[in-house]
Amino acid sequence: MLLLWAAPSRAEQELAVYPGTVHTRIGNDLLIGGQYHRMAYFTTPDPMVKVAKYFTDLWRKQGYPVVASGDFKQEGVVSAFYTREGLQRAVVLRTHMGKTVGFTVLKDLWLYETPPDAGKGHFIQVEGALFSADVGTRDEAGGSRHRTQVVERGLDTVRQELASKFTAAGYKPVRDSGGTLDRQRTLVLEYARGAEQTITTLVELEPSRVAISQTWVGTDRPDGMPNADAVHQARQEAIRTGLVKEKQP
Repeated sequence: MLLLWAAPSRAEQELAVYPGTVHTRIGNDLLIGGQYHRMAYFTTPDPMVKVAKYFTDLWRKQGYPVVASGDFKQEGVVSAFYTREGLQRAVVLRTHMGKTVGFTVLKDLWLYETPPDAGKGHFIQVEGALFSADVGTRDEAGGSRHRTQVVERGLDTVRQELASKFTAAGYKPVRDSGGTLDRQRTLVLEYARGAEQTITTLVELEPSRVAISQTWVGTDRPDGMPNADAVHQARQEAIRTGLVKEKQP
């Protein structure tokens, strides 16, 4: 009963809005660390203190507990807790090029999705990560997942490990490109498997430290993929080999 009641409550709640600004949604319903979030960002010439005071006064007038932290010159966060609905509203503020940049967040405090067991998720696992963070999003066309990791190994070693694991998992290589960005070696590995596509970006932070950004996309619409042609070819091959069934009109 709790889940049935909380889900529509989350769907009906809108993100907080700062007057006179355009708010741009970031994804749809995001899954961050197993919890559901909605996010948007906005910019305003108003000073950060004024923006923070607006949200603090708004939420306190509505009768919710409010917490504020930060120097509110370079950064600051204002949060309100909707205890009855099991929601947290927050605005994260930063200064950039003379303007205030705000990220409004709506977080569900009650619903939690347990991460998949090791080896059963969407990503190719890289062992020995110093840091790892996952973000997911869903819409009517399908879903996507994003993982960021930092590992203590060389770039070529990580590349070989990923290539071997992708092949073992049944993925087909689509594109492999590399270059240099800000004097740091980078590699982009693209693989497809049926109606799934992964894009992995490797950045050499140091000779023995690599940042890994993996994006997984799965959908029944080939035109919804970052690389539509490659995914369409991979899907047709999967149909021929019997991995997926063609939908009948």
